[in-house]
Amino acid sequence: MQNNSNPIGFFDSGIGGTSIWKEVSRLLPNENTIYLADSKNAPYGIKSKKEIIELCFKNVDFLLKKKCKLIVVACNTATTNAIKEMRATYAVPFIGIEPAIKPAAIYSKTQKIGVLATKGTITSELFYEKAKQYTNVNFVEQIGTGLVELIENGKIESEEMTQLLNQYLQPMIAENIDYLVLGCSHYPYLIAQIQKILPNSIKIIDSGEAVAKQTKNILMQNNLRNSNTKKGEHLFFTNNNPTVLQNILQFSTNVNYLDF
Repeated sequence: MQNNSNPIGFFDSGIGGTSIWKEVSRLLPNENTIYLADSKNAPYGIKSKKEIIELCFKNVDFLLKKKCKLIVVACNTATTNAIKEMRATYAVPFIGIEPAIKPAAIYSKTQKIGVLATKGTITSELFYEKAKQYTNVNFVEQIGTGLVELIENGKIESEEMTQLLNQYLQPMIAENIDYLVLGCSHYPYLIAQIQKILPNSIKIIDSGEAVAKQTKNILMQNNLRNSNTKKGEHLFFTNNNPTVLQNILQFSTNVNYLDF
């Protein structure tokens, strides 16, 4: 039997999923959480589907040992390649994350939408199935090679990052996109950089707020909301340099190193 005060578990191929964690903890401040950053194996986007599934199972096993009552897969690549297998294997509820192409497709005026994501997401069957639902829209897809690695190494505002973003975004601007969908949970940390490149007419969409709302809904449907009114407690684990994760969180907290 689940205890409602048990934590919500999060995992990602590194620190990027903290962008999702922040939205969830903002909407559900009384929930306890555990975040696992598998930075040693980042990025998942260049790995095979088999490798991604194996890493996801290892992450889930760790979080279940910590008695997590629900798991947020805070990684687009993990969701699009392994969410089906995770749900078939484990009894715990899962919240997945995938590129937010639906709102962009609904509101686009130019019918041209940019999608910046990892190779693992863009080439996944789940992304293909979602995208083909919108036959009136032209998706301008770009694999963000190298972006996750720079973020994981704390080089968000580096010259190398600026060069890569220009390389990836300028062709999208030339294609007359009016929405840019960020298809990786790391990429919201690049929004300030991206906004310097994009014209104001192009809107940026990520999945964080939608995932937080879905997490709340699933907790309520399963009667798993924490009834405790005090502020939630949060644990963070990483198998890489803890300083990088601490810096991205932007508040004082202990990050636990995990030989994992």
